[in-house]
Amino acid sequence: MSETKRNYSYELEQIIGNISPDAPPTLLLHSCCAPCSSYVLEYLSEYFRITVLYYNPNIYPAEEYEHRIAEQRRFIGEIRAKNPVEFMGREHFPERFYEAVKGLEAIPEGGERCFACYRMRLEEAAKTASENGFDFFTTTLSISPHKNSFMLNKIGEELAEKYDVRHLPSDFKKKNGYKRSTELSAQYGIYRQNYCGCVFSLKETEERRRAKENDT
Repeated sequence: MSETKRNYSYELEQIIGNISPDAPPTLLLHSCCAPCSSYVLEYLSEYFRITVLYYNPNIYPAEEYEHRIAEQRRFIGEIRAKNPVEFMGREHFPERFYEAVKGLEAIPEGGERCFACYRMRLEEAAKTASENGFDFFTTTLSISPHKNSFMLNKIGEELAEKYDVRHLPSDFKKKNGYKRSTELSAQYGIYRQNYCGCVFSLKETEERRRAKENDT
């Protein structure tokens, strides 16, 4: 089967099907934001003991970072989960993002700059999972219709081999995952940002908004 034709959602279901409810494995879940984590936590907390890792040096500006991490903490404190959900935060470190995407600043959103950002965040997750003895690691990023699930899983698998920890395959947008995340965001009153997070995505969002206004 071609790599681009893999059904990551099905692969995840196969792993879940072999989990004993009496011995849920541990999962380090990198989260980009509370809205994206909402459905993922609802779904995976049935099968895993989860620690949410909030590591997102890409977020701009600093006030936005503080708002998003606060919403992530709040949601974890309010969600009803079968198995425990814990939180692990990281400082902002925006310089790490700018170093990771150096030379890629002009590439439109969805391309190589984003892939470099995926790798930066997933590497922190893989490294942390390995150092702390987690059974699996993965990210909420694949729930977004704007994120490349093939690249996310490819990078995750490469890092799993590098750090000797299992990567949990995912394509959380499948089976109405993204739709469910919007429902949960409304239910819990979660702040939903209107741009991905970095200064470049903010600029592109503003440019699209101005173009739309000029067309009306």
